[in-house]
Amino acid sequence: MNFGGFKNKEVVVDLSNGTVDYRGINEDDVKKYVGGRGLGVKYVLDNGPEVEPLSEENILCIMTGPVTGSRSSMSGRLAVVTKSPLTGTVTDSHMGGWTAARLKWAGIDNVIFKGKSDKPVYLYIEDGQAEIRDASELWGLSTRATVQAMKDAHGEENLSVMTIGQAGENGVRFAGFMNEHDRSAGRGGTGAVAGFKKLKAIVIKAAQKGNMPEPAQKDDYNQANKKAVKAILEGGLTAPNKGGLSVYGTNVLTNLINEVGALPTRNSQLTHWDEAEKHSGEWVNEHLLVANNTCHACPVGCKIEVEVKEGKYKTRVESFEFESAWALGANSGLSDSEAIAYLIDICNEYGMDTIELGHAISVTMEAYEKGIVEEKLDWGDADGMIEIARKIAFREGFGGILAEGPARATAAWGVPELSMSVKGQSIPAYDPRGIQGIGLGYATSNRGACHLRGYTIASEIAGIPEPTDRTVAEGKAELLNVFQNLLSFSDSMNICKFSSFSENAEHYAEQYSTMTGIPMTADDVMLAGERIYNLERYYNNLAGFNKREDDFLPKRFTEEGASGNSEGLVSRMDIMLDDYYNVRGWKDGVVTEEKLRELGIIGEETSPATEEV
Repeated sequence: MNFGGFKNKEVVVDLSNGTVDYRGINEDDVKKYVGGRGLGVKYVLDNGPEVEPLSEENILCIMTGPVTGSRSSMSGRLAVVTKSPLTGTVTDSHMGGWTAARLKWAGIDNVIFKGKSDKPVYLYIEDGQAEIRDASELWGLSTRATVQAMKDAHGEENLSVMTIGQAGENGVRFAGFMNEHDRSAGRGGTGAVAGFKKLKAIVIKAAQKGNMPEPAQKDDYNQANKKAVKAILEGGLTAPNKGGLSVYGTNVLTNLINEVGALPTRNSQLTHWDEAEKHSGEWVNEHLLVANNTCHACPVGCKIEVEVKEGKYKTRVESFEFESAWALGANSGLSDSEAIAYLIDICNEYGMDTIELGHAISVTMEAYEKGIVEEKLDWGDADGMIEIARKIAFREGFGGILAEGPARATAAWGVPELSMSVKGQSIPAYDPRGIQGIGLGYATSNRGACHLRGYTIASEIAGIPEPTDRTVAEGKAELLNVFQNLLSFSDSMNICKFSSFSENAEHYAEQYSTMTGIPMTADDVMLAGERIYNLERYYNNLAGFNKREDDFLPKRFTEEGASGNSEGLVSRMDIMLDDYYNVRGWKDGVVTEEKLRELGIIGEETSPATEEV
C-alpha cells in the first residue's frame, strides 16, 4: 500500500507467546473504512463478535488515521478499539494529546494486541520497532506514577506514555487509559481489557522533525489545510481565545444546559439544579484556572488545568471537563468545585471513566436514599465519594459490585430501573427529555449511551450548522443520521470531533484526498461514515444485540417529566425510533442484507448469517 499519510506498518503483539510481528495495511480496507475507528472495528469484527471481552481471544487495537500527526488541525487523536467488557458491544474510545502523533512519528500506524501475558508487561516503541518489556515493578502503580517511572527510564524528551492504573489492573469494567497529559481513552472499559492481558502501558519515543506524514499531493494539501484552519480560527466556538470552547473549555456548557432544563441532576431525578453554576466553566475560570492546554496541532486549547492550592482537596489537574464536572457534580449532588477537581484527579490516577464513576456514585446515593442498600452515601458527600471511588478501583467491599458498572450493580440489587444506561453504558451530561435528538442518539449508539456518536447538541443547542427545536421529536432521525455518519468519518480520519463545529464534510474530503491521494468528495465522506456505522451495527447484531428493545431509554426518561425550563417533557422515543430505522434502512435495529451489500460490507456471494468474521 502506498497512500499518503500512512506508514503502512502495523505492529501485531501476541502477548501469550511474547512475539512482535509487523505487517502492512490492506488497501481495500483503507478505502472502505478509512483508518482509526473504522479500520479498528473491521479488525475486531474479523476477530469474531462471539469472543468474551475479558479473554485471550479478544483483541485490543490502538489505531491512528491518515492525518494523525500531520499539520492538519486537531489531528492528535488515536482510537482504542475492542469488544467492551462493560457493554458487550464493539467500542472505540479516543485519546488526545501527543501520543497518537508520536506513534505515527515513530513510523507505525497501528498496534494490535492479542492473547494474554502471564506477567505484567509494557510495549516500548522507537524508530519503527517495538519491544515487549517487563512491567512487574510498574504493576500496582497509579497512572501518573507509571508515567514518571517511564520518564525516569527513557527520558522525558519526545516521550509519550499511555497507561492503565489500578482500576484496569483490577478489572473495573469502566477502566480506561490515561496518558502523560491527563488525556483519557475513558469509555467502554478498554483499560480492563488491557489489565486482563497484563498490559500496563505503551511507551513511545519519537520526535516530530523529519517524521511527519507526507501528503500525496503536497501543494493541494497545503491549500486544503489552510482552508480548514481558517474555518477553525473564525468559528464561533473554536476561535482561539475568543470562542467559548477555547475560553472556558467544554465546561462552557454547564450553565447553558442547566438553563434549558436538560442537566441530569441526582441520577436524573431532576433536570435543573440551582447549585450547578458553582462547577461551571465561568466559575472555574474565575476561581481555579491556571492554564489552557492543547493537543498536537490544535489552536483551540480547550483543555482546562485547575489548581486547588490548599486544604484537604489540594490538587492540580487537567481535564476539568463538562462531562466529568457534571457526573461528579450535579449528577451526584455535589457543588464544591474544589472537591470535584480532587475527585477528577483521583479518577485519573486510578484510570477510570469519570462518567461511569459518577453514575456508580449516583445510583448508590439514590439506592441508599430509598433504603435499597445499606452503604451510606448521601447526596453531595464529597469524602464519601472519594472513599467509594477508592473501593471501586481496588474492588474492595461494596466497591466490588460497583466495579461491574452501574447497570450490573442495580440489576443485582433488584432495581435495574435506577441505572440511567443503554446497553450497559451510562448516559452523558445531556438529559434526553429536554433535548430530544440526543435521546435518540443515546438509544441507537453502537457503543452504549453516548453523545459523541452523533452530537445533535450542536444543532439543538448551539445552532450548528443550523438550529433545530430541541423539544421537537419529528425530524430528529434525519438529523441524527447525518451527525452519526459525519462523526464516524472524523473518528476514522482521527481528527477531533470539535473540528465539526467549524469544518464540514467538504473540509474533511479535501484534507483526506490530498493527504492520501484517494479521491473523495463530501458525499463520499458521508457514505464512508454510513458504511462504518453500519459495520458497527452489524457487529453488534452478530454479538446478540438484535432486538428493538436494545435501542431504548430507561423509563425515567420516557415516563417521568423533566424539570426547570423543560418542565413536563419526556423523551418521545415512540416517534423517533421508527423514523430512525426507516432512515437507516434497518429492520427493528438489525442491518438488512440489502444494506450490507449496498455498502459493500459483504460481497454478492456472501450470506450475512454465515460470513466468516
